[in-house]
Amino acid sequence: MGRRVLVTGGAGYIGSHTLVALQEAGFEVVVIDSLCNSSEIALQRVQMITGTSVRFYHGDIRDRALLEQIFTENSIHAVIHFAGLKAVGESSQKPIDYYQSNVTGSLVLLEAIQAYGVKQLVFSSSATVYGSEAPVPYVETLQTGSTSNPYGTSKWMVEQVLKDAALANPELSVALLRYFNPVGAHPSGLIGEDPQGIPNNLLPYIAQVAVGKRKELSVFGDDYPTPDGTCLRDYLHVMDLAEGHVCALEWLEGKTGTIAFNLGTGKGTSVLDIVRAFEQASGVSIPYRVAPRRAGDLPAFWADASKAKQDLGWVARLGLDQMMVDTWHWQTNNPHGYGIATNDR
Repeated sequence: MGRRVLVTGGAGYIGSHTLVALQEAGFEVVVIDSLCNSSEIALQRVQMITGTSVRFYHGDIRDRALLEQIFTENSIHAVIHFAGLKAVGESSQKPIDYYQSNVTGSLVLLEAIQAYGVKQLVFSSSATVYGSEAPVPYVETLQTGSTSNPYGTSKWMVEQVLKDAALANPELSVALLRYFNPVGAHPSGLIGEDPQGIPNNLLPYIAQVAVGKRKELSVFGDDYPTPDGTCLRDYLHVMDLAEGHVCALEWLEGKTGTIAFNLGTGKGTSVLDIVRAFEQASGVSIPYRVAPRRAGDLPAFWADASKAKQDLGWVARLGLDQMMVDTWHWQTNNPHGYGIATNDR
């Protein structure tokens, strides 16, 4: 096997899919995850898909002693950092939790990375760092920081910390991956998105309506300045996103400094387009009603991902149909996600 990578938050949605891509590319993986919004079953499923074991440490990245143990017991070559809280709406209600988990957690991790001489870090950032005034499509050279929620601000703050750390330590090289809207699941149907409680994201909600777990979809606003009045987003397949992390890791070899990459398809898709595409893939009709706009929702944004193509050799290859088919496959195979039936409808 090749180089050993520590994946923080590796049992989560994007983390678990990235583990598959890493193992298939010949990397060894070590995972730390607190399981506060993920499941250890995902790691067992990853092993089923790849036939390769995952070394797992259960705990929080703010636990310095545990990080020391991980770095001491494993010769870690690079780190991919996913761990953190991620619900945009919740971040406005619990900002301190978000700064504590996302910013403090990253600082403690960075201290360990520097102490053990790890030179490469891939950070799971977000398109939310661009803020509400940014013109579309978003390019990496746009000013960042005029964020509209604590989640986005926490990602932006960690980006600043990493830039400063890499300036001070010429041996450290960092890729900041700014994702747009990851959807879909591994084609095996063994791993996918498993939100706890009521889903915050559109596609898991639609999928839960389709399997009868929820009554109907709420479409928040149909009076935006877009072709059909609903919000436009850049949806990309989670397996494409996972490949982006492998490309970034390989690209960092021998580089210095900090560089940001947008990972997206480069086109906007509306909420109603997604509903129709899902209906076509699943053969199930999705009842929906139009609800008032949500605070903080932007009408439209999508990526300019040409830099990732040029530097990383990465492009999103899987289309909307595949995203829907794989989501439906995961949801029908796992109507209750990784858990057992609960009465949360």
